[in-house]
Order: sequence, then structure tokens, then C-alpha cells
Amino acid sequence: MDPDKWFAQYDEKLRDAAQKAEKAEQALRTVGGSATSGDGEVTVRVAASGALTDLVLRPGVRDIEPEHLARVILETSRQAQRDVGAQVVDVMTKFVGEGAALEAVKEHLPEGYAGDGRDEGFLKIEQQPKQARSDDEYFDNPPEVIK
Repeated sequence: MDPDKWFAQYDEKLRDAAQKAEKAEQALRTVGGSATSGDGEVTVRVAASGALTDLVLRPGVRDIEPEHLARVILETSRQAQRDVGAQVVDVMTKFVGEGAALEAVKEHLPEGYAGDGRDEGFLKIEQQPKQARSDDEYFDNPPEVIK
């Protein structure tokens, strides 16, 4: 094979790969995951990396014990990360197809991805009955937040 022709073909392959990488990067910039707790009091949004971008706490969280609220926030965050993981897998499948590259992407998702067979039972958030406490009772006997 002519060396000039080989370099031209190789250069074309590199340009094609760079173009695909740019398209994948643009697609991933628009990806984001979200989840809302079972009681509707906590909503979490995450970026493609799984990093938290928004946390919404509705007024009802005032009646939830701090330890339980922390668990609900963490579980809802995991749900949002799995949601965005499914989107990342979908985008990357379009650009790299099935194979080692896609498997490497899947392995580095923070909470895996929806559709990997681990979702059953994962989305259930334990509901704790809300205990109404008067403000006087709360301040006379506050919950222990730091142990």
C-alpha cells in the first residue's frame, strides 16, 4: 500500500473519531437524572457524572426525623444516579456500540444504571409515619442530630 494513501486513510479515521467524540460530548452535556422520594417530599437532580445539581425539600420534611430524612435523601440520590446512568449508557451505545468501551463506561457509573437487573426493590423508600410534634415539645426535647 502506498504510504501517502495509508496516512490519508488513517487521518480520515482520526477525524471521524474526533467528530464522534465531539457529538458524544455534546449529547452527554444534555443528560441529567432525577428522582423523587416515595412520599414526594424530596427531589434530587444529578448531572451526567452523578454529581448532585439540585435538591428540593418540601415542607413535609420538617416532620421527618433527621436520620430518616438523611436516608431518604441518599436513597433518592442513588435513584437519580441510576436514572442518569441509563441515559449515559444509551448515549454511549449509540457512539461506541456494544463492547469493551461500553463496558468500561458501565463500570464507572456511580450507582450502576437502570436496566442492569439490579432495579427490583431498589426504588422502594421505607416510609416512616410522620410524628407531629409541637414546637414547644421539639425545643424542650430536640432530636439528637450529631452523635
